[in-house]
Amino acid sequence: MSDPAVVLDDLRSESDELDLLVGELNPAQWAGPTPAPRWSVAHQIAHLAWTDAAALLAVTDPEAFAAQVEKALGAPDSFVDEGAEAGAALPPGELLARWRDGRERLQQALRQAPAGARFPWYGPPMSAASMATGRLMETWAHGQDIADALGVVREPSARLRHVAHIGIRARDFAFGVRGLTPPADAFRVELTAPGGELWAYGPEDAAQRVTGPALDFCLLVTQRAHRDDLAVRAQGADADRWLDIAQAFAGPAGPGRDPKAA
Repeated sequence: MSDPAVVLDDLRSESDELDLLVGELNPAQWAGPTPAPRWSVAHQIAHLAWTDAAALLAVTDPEAFAAQVEKALGAPDSFVDEGAEAGAALPPGELLARWRDGRERLQQALRQAPAGARFPWYGPPMSAASMATGRLMETWAHGQDIADALGVVREPSARLRHVAHIGIRARDFAFGVRGLTPPADAFRVELTAPGGELWAYGPEDAAQRVTGPALDFCLLVTQRAHRDDLAVRAQGADADRWLDIAQAFAGPAGPGRDPKAA
């Protein structure tokens, strides 16, 4: 089991890095488009603030969170966009302050959670470490959209191991959310970390294998880049199919990104 404190420390570092990227933007930059259709930089931060608030509610008031899930089930194709739209309408300074306050409240709530506690979510219930991992994955992914919009190249860090981990753990979910039967056998996944070391998951003798740079794998499972533009490779039909549908996030299957123009 992951140590929640370690993941929370990395979540704070990931959030702080994104904060440095957006903290000094002018209003025009906040309103600028990102690779996500119809989403500005403000929408990206608003979504993070909204999801942090949802996570805090799940940790502190599960019954109230259950009511929110019912609303989401009633509008599965729009509830995420509606939350982002509401936050994006705020003045940038107010939105930034809301995101900062919310993420710190969530940090404290997860650090104070009893050992072994599990919290409801839009997918399976989560431990404190899993909740923090999910928030780090989203922060990194939406931060990538913002970096792309601003023309900034971010230096990949060892924090990507959390994104890779959740992407691998979500393999069966990616099949199931599309009405497909998940493969019966475990896959071998070998990723080259930003520092050059190997991150390996699954049995060494698995017939189905995925290999490539950790950064590219994380871009794939967060659907921030098309498979054709990444150096992630599959061996075996099931592994190949997974790379077409992989997603590290809960909720409906995402549309993914188009390949770059040739």
